[in-house]
Amino acid sequence: PSGHKELQTDTRPHLFPTVDVPDHAHYIIGSVILLVGVTGMLGNTLVIYVFCRSRTLRSPSNLLVVNLAVADFLMSLTQSPVFFVASLHHRWVFGELACELYAFCGALFGITSMMTLTAIAMDRCLTITRPLALRGGVSRRRVLAVLAAVWLYSLGWSLPPFFGWSAYVPEGLQTSCSWDYMSFTATVRTYTILLFAFVFFIPLALIAGCYFAIFQVVRRAGREMKRLSCGETNKAHERLRSEWRMAKVALGVILLFVLSWSPYSAVALTATAGYAHLLTPYMNSVPAVIAKASAIHNPIIYAITHPKYR
Repeated sequence: PSGHKELQTDTRPHLFPTVDVPDHAHYIIGSVILLVGVTGMLGNTLVIYVFCRSRTLRSPSNLLVVNLAVADFLMSLTQSPVFFVASLHHRWVFGELACELYAFCGALFGITSMMTLTAIAMDRCLTITRPLALRGGVSRRRVLAVLAAVWLYSLGWSLPPFFGWSAYVPEGLQTSCSWDYMSFTATVRTYTILLFAFVFFIPLALIAGCYFAIFQVVRRAGREMKRLSCGETNKAHERLRSEWRMAKVALGVILLFVLSWSPYSAVALTATAGYAHLLTPYMNSVPAVIAKASAIHNPIIYAITHPKYR
Protein backbone atom coordinates (compact mmCIF):
# COMPACT_ATOMS: atom_id res chain seq x y z
CA PRO A 1 0.00 0.00 0.00
CA SER A 2 2.79 2.44 0.90
CA GLY A 3 4.41 1.75 -2.48
CA HIS A 4 1.10 2.44 -4.18
CA LYS A 5 0.78 5.72 -2.27
CA GLU A 6 4.30 6.76 -3.30
CA LEU A 7 3.46 6.08 -6.95
CA GLN A 8 0.43 8.35 -6.70
CA THR A 9 2.41 11.24 -5.21
CA ASP A 10 5.09 10.77 -7.90
CA THR A 11 2.72 10.95 -10.83
CA ARG A 12 0.29 13.59 -9.62
CA PRO A 13 2.54 16.68 -10.18
CA HIS A 14 3.26 15.65 -13.76
CA LEU A 15 0.21 16.94 -15.58
CA PHE A 16 1.98 16.44 -18.88
CA PRO A 17 3.43 12.97 -19.55
CA THR A 18 6.54 12.11 -21.53
CA VAL A 19 6.68 9.83 -24.55
CA ASP A 20 9.10 6.92 -24.65
CA VAL A 21 11.33 8.00 -27.55
CA PRO A 22 15.15 8.37 -27.71
CA ASP A 23 16.55 11.67 -26.38
CA HIS A 24 18.16 12.48 -29.74
CA ALA A 25 14.69 12.55 -31.39
CA HIS A 26 13.71 15.47 -29.12
CA TYR A 27 17.02 17.25 -29.75
CA ILE A 28 16.78 16.87 -33.56
CA ILE A 29 13.17 18.10 -33.71
CA GLY A 30 13.98 20.93 -31.25
CA SER A 31 16.99 22.04 -33.33
CA VAL A 32 14.97 21.99 -36.58
CA ILE A 33 12.15 24.04 -35.02
CA LEU A 34 14.67 26.57 -33.61
CA LEU A 35 16.30 26.95 -37.06
CA VAL A 36 12.85 27.38 -38.64
CA GLY A 37 11.92 29.98 -36.01
CA VAL A 38 15.07 32.07 -36.40
CA THR A 39 14.80 31.95 -40.23
CA GLY A 40 11.08 32.83 -40.06
CA MET A 41 11.63 35.80 -37.73
CA LEU A 42 14.59 37.24 -39.70
CA GLY A 43 13.06 36.60 -43.13
CA ASN A 44 9.63 38.03 -42.33
CA THR A 45 11.13 41.05 -40.55
CA LEU A 46 13.03 41.73 -43.78
CA VAL A 47 9.84 41.40 -45.87
CA ILE A 48 7.97 43.82 -43.58
CA TYR A 49 10.89 46.28 -43.61
CA VAL A 50 11.38 46.24 -47.41
CA PHE A 51 7.67 46.46 -48.26
CA CYS A 52 7.16 49.35 -45.80
CA ARG A 53 10.32 51.28 -46.75
CA SER A 54 10.23 50.93 -50.55
CA ARG A 55 7.88 53.42 -52.22
CA THR A 56 7.34 51.20 -55.28
CA LEU A 57 6.13 48.35 -53.03
CA ARG A 58 3.86 50.49 -50.84
CA SER A 59 0.64 49.74 -52.73
CA PRO A 60 -2.66 48.86 -50.97
CA SER A 61 -2.54 45.32 -52.43
CA ASN A 62 0.89 44.76 -50.90
CA LEU A 63 -0.60 45.37 -47.44
CA LEU A 64 -1.84 41.78 -47.83
CA VAL A 65 1.75 40.59 -48.31
CA VAL A 66 2.84 42.58 -45.23
CA ASN A 67 -0.05 41.05 -43.24
CA LEU A 68 1.08 37.56 -44.31
CA ALA A 69 4.63 38.38 -43.16
CA VAL A 70 3.29 39.70 -39.80
CA ALA A 71 1.27 36.48 -39.23
CA ASP A 72 4.28 34.32 -40.19
CA PHE A 73 6.62 36.37 -37.98
CA LEU A 74 4.26 35.98 -34.98
CA MET A 75 3.92 32.24 -35.74
CA SER A 76 7.74 31.86 -35.59
CA LEU A 77 8.07 34.06 -32.50
CA THR A 78 5.38 32.33 -30.40
CA GLN A 79 5.95 28.71 -31.47
CA SER A 80 9.63 27.95 -32.08
CA PRO A 81 11.39 29.08 -28.86
CA VAL A 82 8.74 27.38 -26.67
CA PHE A 83 8.82 24.15 -28.73
CA PHE A 84 12.65 24.19 -28.55
CA VAL A 85 12.78 24.55 -24.73
CA ALA A 86 10.12 21.84 -24.26
CA SER A 87 12.14 19.53 -26.56
CA LEU A 88 15.23 20.03 -24.36
CA HIS A 89 13.16 18.92 -21.34
CA HIS A 90 11.49 16.05 -23.32
CA ARG A 91 8.06 17.19 -22.05
CA TRP A 92 5.76 20.22 -21.84
CA VAL A 93 7.11 22.18 -18.85
CA PHE A 94 5.13 25.43 -19.02
CA GLY A 95 1.79 24.41 -17.45
CA GLU A 96 -1.77 24.13 -18.69
CA LEU A 97 -2.55 27.80 -19.40
CA ALA A 98 0.69 28.24 -21.40
CA CYS A 99 -0.20 25.10 -23.39
CA GLU A 100 -3.60 26.59 -24.29
CA LEU A 101 -2.12 30.00 -25.20
CA TYR A 102 0.65 28.38 -27.28
CA ALA A 103 -1.87 26.28 -29.22
CA PHE A 104 -4.20 29.29 -29.60
CA CYS A 105 -1.35 31.38 -31.12
CA GLY A 106 -0.46 28.54 -33.51
CA ALA A 107 -4.10 28.26 -34.60
CA LEU A 108 -4.69 32.03 -34.89
CA PHE A 109 -1.56 32.84 -36.91
CA GLY A 110 -1.86 29.69 -39.06
CA ILE A 111 -5.49 30.45 -39.98
CA THR A 112 -4.64 34.14 -40.56
CA SER A 113 -1.91 33.08 -43.01
CA MET A 114 -4.31 30.82 -44.92
CA MET A 115 -7.04 33.48 -45.10
CA THR A 116 -4.50 36.16 -46.14
CA LEU A 117 -3.27 33.88 -48.96
CA THR A 118 -6.91 33.47 -50.06
CA ALA A 119 -7.32 37.27 -50.04
CA ILE A 120 -4.07 37.65 -52.08
CA ALA A 121 -5.35 35.15 -54.68
CA MET A 122 -8.70 36.99 -54.92
CA ASP A 123 -6.91 40.35 -55.24
CA ARG A 124 -4.70 38.99 -58.07
CA CYS A 125 -7.80 37.55 -59.73
CA LEU A 126 -9.74 40.85 -59.63
CA THR A 127 -6.70 42.83 -60.84
CA ILE A 128 -6.21 40.55 -63.86
CA THR A 129 -9.78 39.57 -64.77
CA ARG A 130 -11.47 42.94 -64.11
CA PRO A 131 -8.83 45.61 -64.82
CA LEU A 132 -11.39 48.22 -65.94
CA ALA A 133 -13.45 47.89 -62.76
CA LEU A 134 -10.26 48.42 -60.72
CA ARG A 135 -8.64 51.04 -62.94
CA GLY A 136 -7.43 53.03 -59.94
CA GLY A 137 -6.43 49.91 -58.06
CA VAL A 138 -7.94 48.59 -54.85
CA SER A 139 -8.35 51.32 -52.22
CA ARG A 140 -6.35 51.21 -48.98
CA ARG A 141 -9.57 51.41 -46.95
CA ARG A 142 -10.99 48.34 -48.69
CA VAL A 143 -7.79 46.35 -48.10
CA LEU A 144 -7.77 47.34 -44.41
CA ALA A 145 -11.41 46.20 -44.13
CA VAL A 146 -10.42 42.85 -45.71
CA LEU A 147 -7.53 42.49 -43.24
CA ALA A 148 -9.83 43.24 -40.28
CA ALA A 149 -12.24 40.57 -41.58
CA VAL A 150 -9.34 38.08 -41.96
CA TRP A 151 -8.22 38.55 -38.32
CA LEU A 152 -11.78 38.42 -36.94
CA TYR A 153 -12.56 35.26 -38.95
CA SER A 154 -9.34 33.64 -37.69
CA LEU A 155 -10.18 34.62 -34.10
CA GLY A 156 -13.65 33.14 -34.55
CA TRP A 157 -12.13 29.70 -35.33
CA SER A 158 -9.31 29.93 -32.73
CA LEU A 159 -11.39 30.79 -29.64
CA PRO A 160 -13.95 27.88 -29.43
CA PRO A 161 -11.53 25.40 -27.71
CA PHE A 162 -11.38 27.84 -24.73
CA PHE A 163 -15.16 27.47 -24.37
CA GLY A 164 -15.48 23.69 -24.51
CA TRP A 165 -15.85 23.14 -28.26
CA SER A 166 -12.78 20.87 -28.65
CA ALA A 167 -9.74 21.76 -26.46
CA TYR A 168 -6.10 22.78 -26.63
CA VAL A 169 -3.89 19.89 -25.43
CA PRO A 170 -0.30 18.55 -25.76
CA GLU A 171 0.31 16.56 -28.96
CA GLY A 172 2.78 14.15 -30.50
CA LEU A 173 5.99 13.96 -28.50
CA GLN A 174 4.25 16.04 -25.77
CA THR A 175 6.57 18.99 -26.46
CA SER A 176 4.02 21.17 -28.26
CA CYS A 177 0.29 21.82 -28.00
CA SER A 178 -2.52 22.00 -30.55
CA TRP A 179 -6.28 21.55 -30.66
CA ASP A 180 -7.51 18.12 -29.59
CA TYR A 181 -8.05 16.08 -32.74
CA MET A 182 -7.23 12.70 -31.13
CA SER A 183 -10.34 12.35 -28.92
CA PHE A 184 -13.10 10.44 -30.68
CA THR A 185 -16.02 12.50 -29.30
CA ALA A 186 -18.83 14.27 -31.15
CA THR A 187 -17.76 17.81 -30.15
CA VAL A 188 -14.10 17.27 -31.06
CA ARG A 189 -14.96 15.65 -34.39
CA THR A 190 -17.50 18.32 -35.44
CA TYR A 191 -15.03 21.11 -34.58
CA THR A 192 -12.18 19.43 -36.49
CA ILE A 193 -14.31 18.71 -39.57
CA LEU A 194 -15.80 22.23 -39.69
CA LEU A 195 -12.39 23.80 -39.01
CA PHE A 196 -10.82 22.00 -41.96
CA ALA A 197 -13.79 22.74 -44.19
CA PHE A 198 -13.87 26.49 -43.47
CA VAL A 199 -10.18 27.31 -43.03
CA PHE A 200 -8.52 24.85 -45.41
CA PHE A 201 -10.68 23.19 -48.07
CA ILE A 202 -13.09 26.06 -48.92
CA PRO A 203 -10.25 28.66 -49.08
CA LEU A 204 -8.29 26.17 -51.20
CA ALA A 205 -11.24 25.84 -53.60
CA LEU A 206 -11.51 29.67 -53.81
CA ILE A 207 -7.77 29.94 -54.56
CA ALA A 208 -8.05 27.24 -57.26
CA GLY A 209 -11.04 29.05 -58.80
CA CYS A 210 -9.16 32.38 -58.81
CA TYR A 211 -6.11 30.91 -60.52
CA PHE A 212 -8.25 29.07 -63.06
CA ALA A 213 -9.91 32.42 -63.96
CA ILE A 214 -6.49 34.15 -64.14
CA PHE A 215 -5.09 31.43 -66.39
CA GLN A 216 -8.09 31.70 -68.75
CA VAL A 217 -7.67 35.48 -69.10
CA VAL A 218 -3.90 35.27 -69.68
CA ARG A 219 -4.33 32.54 -72.31
CA ARG A 220 -7.11 34.50 -74.07
CA ALA A 221 -4.96 37.65 -74.06
CA GLY A 222 -2.06 35.69 -75.58
CA ARG A 223 -4.30 34.59 -78.45
CA GLU A 224 -5.53 38.17 -78.97
CA MET A 225 -1.95 39.39 -79.15
CA LYS A 226 -1.16 37.02 -81.98
CA ARG A 227 -4.22 38.25 -83.89
CA LEU A 228 -3.76 42.01 -83.31
CA SER A 229 -0.43 43.73 -83.09
CA CYS A 230 -0.82 47.45 -82.38
CA GLY A 231 1.04 49.57 -79.81
CA GLU A 232 -1.92 49.95 -77.43
CA THR A 233 -2.52 46.18 -77.38
CA ASN A 234 1.18 45.59 -76.73
CA LYS A 235 1.07 47.98 -73.76
CA ALA A 236 -2.02 46.28 -72.30
CA HIS A 237 -0.46 42.86 -72.84
CA GLU A 238 2.79 43.95 -71.16
CA ARG A 239 0.80 45.15 -68.14
CA LEU A 240 -1.06 41.84 -68.05
CA ARG A 241 2.20 39.89 -68.25
CA SER A 242 3.57 41.93 -65.32
CA GLU A 243 0.43 41.14 -63.25
CA TRP A 244 0.71 37.47 -64.26
CA ARG A 245 4.31 37.39 -63.00
CA MET A 246 3.13 38.74 -59.62
CA ALA A 247 0.29 36.20 -59.58
CA LYS A 248 2.82 33.39 -60.15
CA VAL A 249 4.89 34.60 -57.17
CA ALA A 250 1.75 34.51 -55.00
CA LEU A 251 0.88 31.07 -56.36
CA GLY A 252 4.32 29.77 -55.35
CA VAL A 253 3.79 31.00 -51.77
CA ILE A 254 0.28 29.47 -51.68
CA LEU A 255 1.36 26.06 -53.03
CA LEU A 256 4.23 25.78 -50.53
CA PHE A 257 1.91 26.79 -47.68
CA VAL A 258 -0.65 24.15 -48.69
CA LEU A 259 2.06 21.47 -49.08
CA SER A 260 3.38 22.36 -45.60
CA TRP A 261 -0.01 21.99 -43.94
CA SER A 262 -1.16 18.92 -45.90
CA PRO A 263 0.67 16.26 -43.76
CA TYR A 264 -0.72 17.85 -40.58
CA SER A 265 -4.22 17.95 -42.11
CA ALA A 266 -3.94 14.28 -43.11
CA VAL A 267 -2.94 13.31 -39.53
CA ALA A 268 -5.78 15.31 -37.93
CA LEU A 269 -8.38 13.97 -40.37
CA THR A 270 -7.11 10.39 -39.89
CA ALA A 271 -7.69 10.75 -36.13
CA THR A 272 -11.09 12.39 -36.72
CA ALA A 273 -12.12 9.45 -38.93
CA GLY A 274 -11.50 7.11 -35.96
CA TYR A 275 -8.02 5.80 -36.78
CA ALA A 276 -6.07 7.65 -34.04
CA HIS A 277 -4.63 4.30 -32.88
CA LEU A 278 -2.64 4.10 -36.15
CA LEU A 279 -0.79 7.34 -35.39
CA THR A 280 2.57 7.29 -33.57
CA PRO A 281 3.93 10.32 -31.62
CA TYR A 282 6.36 10.94 -34.53
CA MET A 283 3.46 10.99 -37.00
CA ASN A 284 1.89 13.78 -34.92
CA SER A 285 5.01 15.83 -34.19
CA VAL A 286 6.88 15.82 -37.51
CA PRO A 287 3.89 17.15 -39.55
CA ALA A 288 3.46 19.87 -36.87
CA VAL A 289 7.08 20.96 -37.45
CA ILE A 290 6.56 20.95 -41.25
CA ALA A 291 3.38 23.05 -40.81
CA LYS A 292 5.20 25.63 -38.64
CA ALA A 293 7.95 25.78 -41.29
CA SER A 294 5.36 27.33 -43.66
CA ALA A 295 6.32 30.65 -42.02
CA ILE A 296 9.68 30.74 -43.87
CA HIS A 297 8.45 30.25 -47.46
CA ASN A 298 7.04 33.73 -47.95
CA PRO A 299 10.34 35.69 -47.56
CA ILE A 300 12.37 33.09 -49.48
CA ILE A 301 10.04 33.10 -52.51
CA TYR A 302 9.80 36.91 -52.56
CA ALA A 303 13.59 37.18 -52.30
CA ILE A 304 14.08 34.84 -55.26
CA THR A 305 11.23 35.74 -57.61
CA HIS A 306 9.86 39.25 -56.88
CA PRO A 307 11.80 41.68 -59.14
CA LYS A 308 10.94 44.85 -57.16
CA TYR A 309 11.62 43.15 -53.82
CA ARG A 310 15.03 41.95 -55.09
